[in-house]
Amino acid sequence: MSALEDAFAELRNELLLEADATGELQADAFFNLYAAVASEAGEVIDLEHTPARREGGRNPWQVDGFAIDVDRGTLYVVVCDFRSDPELQTLNAAHIDALLKRVRTFVEQASQPSFVNELEDTGPAFRAAYPIFSQPAAVRRVRVVVFSNARMSTKRPPQAAEEIMGRPVTYSVFDFGRYSEAVFARSAPQPIEVVFGEIGSEPVPCLLASSGGDYVSYLVALPAQLLADIYGLYGARLLEQNVRTFLQAKTKVNRGIIETLRDNPAMFFAYNNGLTATASAVTTVRRPDGQLAIASVRDLQIVNGGQTTASILYAKDRSRADLAGVHVQMKLSVVDPGLVEELVPRISRFANTQNRISEADFFSSHPFHLAMEQISRRVGAPPRPGALSGSKWFYERARGQFRDAIAYASSAQKRKHELEFPRAQLIDKTDLAKFETTFEPRPDIVSRGAQKCFMHFAARTAERWRTGQAGFNEVWYRNACAKALVFRWTDRRIGSSDWYAADRGYKSQTVAYTLAWLVDRAVKAGWAGLNLQSVWSSQDVPEELALAIDRLAPQVALAIRDAPTSTRNVGEYCKSELCWERLGRTDFDVPDLPEHLLLGKEEARDQRKAAAAVQRIDYEVGFDTLLVELAGKAELIRSIAAKRQMLSPKSSGALQKLARSQFAISPSERKALQTLFTRLDEAGAPVTAL
Repeated sequence: MSALEDAFAELRNELLLEADATGELQADAFFNLYAAVASEAGEVIDLEHTPARREGGRNPWQVDGFAIDVDRGTLYVVVCDFRSDPELQTLNAAHIDALLKRVRTFVEQASQPSFVNELEDTGPAFRAAYPIFSQPAAVRRVRVVVFSNARMSTKRPPQAAEEIMGRPVTYSVFDFGRYSEAVFARSAPQPIEVVFGEIGSEPVPCLLASSGGDYVSYLVALPAQLLADIYGLYGARLLEQNVRTFLQAKTKVNRGIIETLRDNPAMFFAYNNGLTATASAVTTVRRPDGQLAIASVRDLQIVNGGQTTASILYAKDRSRADLAGVHVQMKLSVVDPGLVEELVPRISRFANTQNRISEADFFSSHPFHLAMEQISRRVGAPPRPGALSGSKWFYERARGQFRDAIAYASSAQKRKHELEFPRAQLIDKTDLAKFETTFEPRPDIVSRGAQKCFMHFAARTAERWRTGQAGFNEVWYRNACAKALVFRWTDRRIGSSDWYAADRGYKSQTVAYTLAWLVDRAVKAGWAGLNLQSVWSSQDVPEELALAIDRLAPQVALAIRDAPTSTRNVGEYCKSELCWERLGRTDFDVPDLPEHLLLGKEEARDQRKAAAAVQRIDYEVGFDTLLVELAGKAELIRSIAAKRQMLSPKSSGALQKLARSQFAISPSERKALQTLFTRLDEAGAPVTAL
């Protein structure tokens, strides 16, 4: 069996597990898995699942998911090709074309009032059609994506297609080959390879700026029209992940860029700071005049200037800006393919220091995630009812860690790992954000999608980390795992209920609002919240809490559908603070929770103090160990800090002592070193990476 077939078998198993865990159909589990991976790869933004189709007749249509990026004027429409066959199948061009035709039919009809008015208001087809019908001015271009668990025989890059509703259209296929590259192979997503001649451009003149052992840099005056064409084809895939996620969280495109392009394009090159980009290879040629020029670029990623890139396309689409003669300065670093994963994030981080993106820095390398990972590997959970031994919850700070842990293990080692870290007890970053934000309680933010929820969580947690790292300790982690347990239990319970089977839809919103309402009621009654330690201790949902959830969930499902008459889109309504305010004030018929399932404010305070005290001791011990490890690099750290003008007399003296293996540093010197290491980490030069 080939590696790809092994990956396909693992996907089938994952779909079965996901469907069993959530009570959903395998086709729904397929969409959710693909949507998450495609979003991380930059193919789409957070999608709303809207499985709807019409068969037969002259104009069959289908739509399985959609999203509108209002700031950049892009409508994303997804159509699924899910196959239940146990063997990996081939996706041929004719089938792709048929799927794309179905999507085109739906989008074209969605702009017609007669079509929209015939749809059921709470049905998935209406949820996808109404935003297109009601916000035509918000859509300047359309991106159609095919999700398939079959494999294309030949790779098919994104392609421009015939316009829909007068808007430019791009088609792309996210088949099993691309899915497996992103998930199973742990490689970068399918590389972007731009051949300028294939998109109507001559080779672009460049200047060889520098050449080092691991990279070569070029300075380029890139035609703005060419940049817009490339971004129009590849979208957010063109942006390195930190920049991409930052842009998804932005609320407005850069008005200054747009105004310059529209009103004073001749000055754009002078006014704009330009782009920083990376690639793994370029092809250069000599123009007839002898000028060096770039003909193609492989693995193109913009690591600084994403806002400029998005705004140029916006100006072209929305403001009809004339890009002829407009150029963007670009520094292009060609990095050895073996060093891409190491160097590109560093280039991104250094390039963004002038306009620091704190939320986007909150990725797998942030100390918070490292701390959660360390805690998860050592903290054991109590045995579940009927079990002889306990297990652990696995925190995955970077995609693929859980799978990599057993990738090359023997059968016996895999069984041991599964007993220690059951797959059902895996939590990743976006999961954690969803659980924490639900119990905050802000179900309206959870309903806005994984990326927006994560950015909210990132901003709050990064700020709390800066002001009090000791608060993120074993007790905090156990509570987080308890929230995960309750959330997933609720999701599974609703998915398998008769009332939900009779009227499927809005399950994720119902889960978030149900749990948030219970937390909110406890807080309003004078408690700190739910007693999550009781959940952790039993590794199960207590009977009284289960009864309350069972009683409350169907009432919440009805309440969120009872949107104001001015709001026809229930999904959008759930994203609003108004929805949470209304439901928070609603007095649902739910039995009161017993006091042992509620946490008093004083008890919560005592728990936090005790846990923080233990964590501070752990940090001190850990910092002592770090100083010993860094003693041989003290002079290097001192040199780096001096160049950045970060050295204080205290930290300089302490580093000199460490260089001489003198570890008896004063408390004030110790604090100065902690401050210095934090500043270096924030500036993109963590001492642990030296």
